[in-house]
Amino acid sequence: MRQNPKPQEIYRHFKGNLYQIITIARHSETGEKMVVYQQLYAPYEVYVRPLEMFMGRIDTKKYPNEKQTYRFEKTDAGAGETVRQPQETPAETGKEEPAAARVQEPAGNEDGFELDPGIVEFLDADSYEKKLQILSALHPRITDAMIDTMAVSLDTEIKEGDIEMRYSEIKNCLITMERFECNRLR
Repeated sequence: MRQNPKPQEIYRHFKGNLYQIITIARHSETGEKMVVYQQLYAPYEVYVRPLEMFMGRIDTKKYPNEKQTYRFEKTDAGAGETVRQPQETPAETGKEEPAAARVQEPAGNEDGFELDPGIVEFLDADSYEKKLQILSALHPRITDAMIDTMAVSLDTEIKEGDIEMRYSEIKNCLITMERFECNRLR
C-alpha cells in the first residue's frame, strides 16, 4: 500500500506537471479525506482532490501508452527534473476544481476556501513584533499565496521569485516597519 502524501512533498502528475502537497484535509460533511495541493508552475493555483483519487492508478484503457502507474507519483523535484507546461487546463478536464473558483461563490457556502490559521493570526496581530514571530513560525510551510496575503495586508509588494527570497523580503519589510514606525500599525 502506498504511503499517504505529506505537506511539502512534491508529486508528479502523469501528464508531467509538478504539484506540492499543502495538507490533507477532511470534507466537512462526508468526512472523506482530501488532498490540498498547489501547482508548481504559473499561475500556481491550489486544488482539492479526494485522497483515493489522488493516490489512484491511471486508467490504462483511457491512457494505454502511459508509462506512469499512478495518477500522481512522489518525486524528488530537486533532481534536475523539468516541468512540462500543462496541455489542458483543469477546467477542461473537469477533474480538478481550483480553490479560487470556490472563493468567488456566495458567502453562504460552507465548503468555501478558508485561510490558514497562521495567516489569520498574522492578519489579526496587533504589533509588528508579533507579526514577525508568526512569520518565523510559518517559515517551514510558507507558500507564495501566504506571502502575497501578508504583503497585501502590509500595503507592500513582494516580487515573484524563489520562496526563500520572498520570505526574506517580507521579513525585512516587517523589521523595517517595526524599527521606523514605532510599532504603530496603520
